[in-house]
Amino acid sequence: MEVFHCQVPKGQKIPYYSGPAENEDTPKGLEPCRRVIAAWAMGAQDMVYPEEAGVSIGGKDTSRFALLEVHYNNPERKSGHMDNSGIRFYVTSQLRKNEAGIMELGLEYTNKMAIPPGQKKFKLSGYCVQDCTRVGLPPAGIYVFASQLHTHLTGRRLYTKHVRQGLELPELNRDNHFSPHFQEIRRLPQPHNVLPGDELITTCEYDTRSRDKPTIGGFSITDEMCVNYIHYYPRTELEVCKSSIQTNALQTFFFLLNRLEDAKVYPDAGDRVNYVNINWTPVNAQLLDELYTTSPLSMQCNRSDGVRFPGDWEHQKVSEIAQPLVVRDMDICPSS
Repeated sequence: MEVFHCQVPKGQKIPYYSGPAENEDTPKGLEPCRRVIAAWAMGAQDMVYPEEAGVSIGGKDTSRFALLEVHYNNPERKSGHMDNSGIRFYVTSQLRKNEAGIMELGLEYTNKMAIPPGQKKFKLSGYCVQDCTRVGLPPAGIYVFASQLHTHLTGRRLYTKHVRQGLELPELNRDNHFSPHFQEIRRLPQPHNVLPGDELITTCEYDTRSRDKPTIGGFSITDEMCVNYIHYYPRTELEVCKSSIQTNALQTFFFLLNRLEDAKVYPDAGDRVNYVNINWTPVNAQLLDELYTTSPLSMQCNRSDGVRFPGDWEHQKVSEIAQPLVVRDMDICPSS
């Protein structure tokens, strides 16, 4: 579940709507409702903010409209169930020192990304590149104090790396034993300072050995995501810093498979259909992995109103780590 505040002037009306998201019947006018003020997933407990920060709710000059988005999973399509879930906010009139925000890192929600079947540990990475943090963060940067990692059924390990001018700094968060049924919002031991020009790389490792078809990026529980919702202060206009492979690079990959293997992949068929029609040999799986790690990026460097910051976001380079972080053995919990 996510709660979005509608970033419109006080008094401006937002159309009422209750129904599937991104549906053809969705009325115009909901586009400004993208500023996340709360998020929850299975397993998460209460989110308690630090003494120095809080999320602003309401105010005399603030829009009173919000949007609640709930993702349901009913694989057996049983009818007659009533949902009484929701999110409760505890508020105070005494403002704290810093206004907090929530930012989305990782992969764009798109079917341009996929995991071949039969993979034990296939990696996908989403990038928040230096050009985006440079235009979206204040000079003193932000302080990340909590993190919620999110993927679906095939995700096994997630982490977000922090890179400054090629130097890898301590990670923002990591879960080596991820479960989609236990997606806790973790308070970090201490606030983590991210500066303009820094890069954040969110990586997910997937296990698709039980599947005979590719797993495609998307909203369904049987699709996949790779996201880190970071809680930070002070709040900025940078709401989404996520990436996907550049469309032209992916189409070139499909074109080559069509020519070399006579694969039934065509530009007009759509990415999801094309992925399904590929013969996923070990070689093709390796080619896809190399494609993702070397191709230019398409970036979502978006404000809270859904509009991108000015810039060329369709030709971004994949981030490189020149000096990896050295971790002592005593700092690592043994893996099972």
